[in-house]
Amino acid sequence: MIFLSVGPGPGALLAPEISRELAEAGHQIEASLEPGTKDFIGPSAFAEVASLVDSPTETPQALIFAPATSGTLARLAHGLDPIAGRTPTVVAPELDGATASHPAVRRNIELLRRDNRIILERELGRMVSAGEIVTRVLGRMGGVLGGLRVLVTAGGTREPIDSVRFVGNRSSGKMGRAIAREARRLGAEVSIVAANVDEIEPGGGWIAVETFAEMREEVLRRAGEFDALIMAAAVSDFTPASRQSNKIRRKDRLTIELVETADILKEVRDRNPDLFVVGFSATHGDPASEAREKLRLKGANLVVGNDISRPDIGFGTEENEVYIAGWGGERFVRRASKREVARTILDVMQKEMGKERWS
Repeated sequence: MIFLSVGPGPGALLAPEISRELAEAGHQIEASLEPGTKDFIGPSAFAEVASLVDSPTETPQALIFAPATSGTLARLAHGLDPIAGRTPTVVAPELDGATASHPAVRRNIELLRRDNRIILERELGRMVSAGEIVTRVLGRMGGVLGGLRVLVTAGGTREPIDSVRFVGNRSSGKMGRAIAREARRLGAEVSIVAANVDEIEPGGGWIAVETFAEMREEVLRRAGEFDALIMAAAVSDFTPASRQSNKIRRKDRLTIELVETADILKEVRDRNPDLFVVGFSATHGDPASEAREKLRLKGANLVVGNDISRPDIGFGTEENEVYIAGWGGERFVRRASKREVARTILDVMQKEMGKERWS
């Protein structure tokens, strides 16, 4: 059970979202509304996601104080909160600027950090996002991917033609973001190299890139720091041979010569033989044979194939249907939400890394 203490402040509006995310990760949630909190949010907002209590009904596996006032910080720092104890604790302060910078408040925060409490601060005293709180709580609690460092690529690269036009694809980054989110829920430490993804996934490293070259540079530079790489991004196979520095005018005659890009996945494998690598293969038609071939040619540990010719799955949709090929087995994942597909991919990855039978 996870216990959430909700303090008074605008950040209280995020408490139901925090509860829902944790419940969806498989945890029971008990929440307590501190005095004054009902001025911001009522009990009905927690009806389907948490049990409202005055104090925990059992020993919590983790504690969350969000938003945390200066009074809450003082109680926790000086051991005056009866529920804190040695339970893993995440504290998300929400303070006005003057209070956030007050010496007494800074001392309390420093005391909490020394006591191994996780303090999540944001500029100007605002509370951090619900996603970051959930990620840090689940990471602290551990999970089947606890202690694992995972690098995920997401989105689609864009190859410039001139100063305004580019060669690109329709990847939205939803599959990559779903994988990163589920990996965090399972306890992994996650970073994302995101190509042209509009919405930032909270709670981890976020490296924004645009082109194939930038994606390649970041992945090759960082891959050695991780235990696993999941390449869910749609990386361009071709890029213009030359780029115009200005906008090409309509009346200009235009011929574009494309040259093949390098194979990032194969380069990563060659440079990092011990890295667990999951590749993706987007194809028109049967994804199984394509996934098997890419597995053999690229030296990946797993390859996830999906049929992008179907309008109901793949690029830009909320659902996907994939075929997972690996050296330890094969699995067909029927059409489901990208979150469910992501969870299956990670389950297979975890089993393969542990050399368990998974087919």
